[in-house]
Amino acid sequence: MLQNLHVKNLALIDEAEVEFTPGLNIMTGETGAGKSIIIGSINLALGGKLPKEMIRENAPYGLVELTFKVENEQLKQALGAMDIFPEDDSLILSRKIVNGRSVLRINAETVPISKVKEVASLFIDIHGQHEHQSLLVKKNHLNILDSYAKNRILKTKEKLKSSYESYKKAKDKLESASLNASEREREISFLEYEVNEIEEAHLICGEDEQLELEYRRLLHGQKILESVSLAYEKSSEGFDSATNQISYALKQISSVSEYDEPLTGFENQLIEIDSLLNDFNRELADYISDTSFDEETFAEVEHRLDEVNRLKAKYGKTIEEILTSLEEKKARLTELMDYDSYLSNLQKTFAKSEKEVKTYADKASKIRKEAALELTEAIKKELVDLNFLEVSFSMNFNKLNHYTANGYDDAEFLISTNPGEPEKSLEKVASGGELSRIMLAIKTVLAEIDAVDTLIFDEIDTGISGRTAQMVSEKMNLLGRSHQVICITHLPQIAAMADSHYLIEKSVSNQTTISTIRALEEKECVGELARMIGGVKITDTVMKSAGEMKELAANTKKTLGELS
Repeated sequence: MLQNLHVKNLALIDEAEVEFTPGLNIMTGETGAGKSIIIGSINLALGGKLPKEMIRENAPYGLVELTFKVENEQLKQALGAMDIFPEDDSLILSRKIVNGRSVLRINAETVPISKVKEVASLFIDIHGQHEHQSLLVKKNHLNILDSYAKNRILKTKEKLKSSYESYKKAKDKLESASLNASEREREISFLEYEVNEIEEAHLICGEDEQLELEYRRLLHGQKILESVSLAYEKSSEGFDSATNQISYALKQISSVSEYDEPLTGFENQLIEIDSLLNDFNRELADYISDTSFDEETFAEVEHRLDEVNRLKAKYGKTIEEILTSLEEKKARLTELMDYDSYLSNLQKTFAKSEKEVKTYADKASKIRKEAALELTEAIKKELVDLNFLEVSFSMNFNKLNHYTANGYDDAEFLISTNPGEPEKSLEKVASGGELSRIMLAIKTVLAEIDAVDTLIFDEIDTGISGRTAQMVSEKMNLLGRSHQVICITHLPQIAAMADSHYLIEKSVSNQTTISTIRALEEKECVGELARMIGGVKITDTVMKSAGEMKELAANTKKTLGELS
């Protein structure tokens, strides 16, 4: 359950804190007061996109924090599998935005946005203001069905996806293998040339790195010899050399070290330095005598390096990649040399993969059709509760003429809202308000089988009023008995059903517009209902109507509670 929302420096909100409760949480306010900012802030914390205009002007940063109460053991196990562990049964998701960059944290630990989204999917389901329009996209209907049948179809879909990948790979390979005799001969000739070219180079792994080092050494050979010889001269040759100077210093210290004990330490240090310098001079002399930079060696190294780099440009960025390419070309050459046998094996592999993908597609389709009967019946029941009195609702299945990773089902919801009328697709029948109620019915059905505790509805009441609004309010109340529901609404019938009612207000302070949100007391709830009913002028009659509406809602909630 979502316990707390903390927002700072986002859009019109300077700073706001909201404590949510179990049951039905209602948020209301004047148009433009900032209701959408609340949902937008929650979306931000859950990994949603960050609009540029979201941060308050001149604010150093923006911040949103969500605190969830985690008491369900299965949920704790799911989090544990992600190496996330609630502290005192609480989990905090936060997002701080500074200079356009976001830092997302879970319980103070910085995490990637992908992990936040994965965790969020366990806690909360947000139904956006226009999400019901997604019902007009037919492919979404199958997704809804699969969500309903998740526990039954998940393993089959995983096997279906895997088998489809093998099928697609075999299909592509078979199609690309369809060569005529002349094409095959051309490819054989070209492959033989490439194989010979690589093999004749006698490449050795790591050779290129050694060649680069040798080339660099030889390229700067003259400079190396000059610098090394000069260093040797300064360290070992002539009266002013380092060796002679150190020897002279050692002789002077040694002549007096017996008279003062600390000088013995200096003497020992100079002895060690003298020994190290002599070793250095011997090794440097050996390096000079062993080093040669002849033009012939340089030309050989340069030629070999050019050859290796030429092959890299054609066959791979490294010698390892070139040798891998060589093996692939040899394998392809073997296939083409015995093409009939190769083609026969491809056809067998394709037939086997096609049979396998069909098996799992058939299983998935069977599960879906069985689940569709249950789902549409459950949705129909919810639609009746939402004032679709003579509704008919079903799912029609067609078969694609090809396989996909999701099988071959092409499914669509059909509806008839009037007796005697044939069922038609939603886009041909449903209005905006009807789509909104259909989505609510679907969400209600899915919520009964889903472990997600918190459901957020952003103006689910679009396009409805009167008796229908009352039915929707009752449905929201029932949904709030098994889930935490947070709902933004403009309808008093729904607001009256609130277990907790929050008012979002806009005001001007110091020539700056800010939005605030606060929980309403019982009397304030009636006043807000009166505003929603009466608009600008709130008369005694309007206040009385609001009080009666709140009282009626309380009685309805009591009756619904007894029935449930």
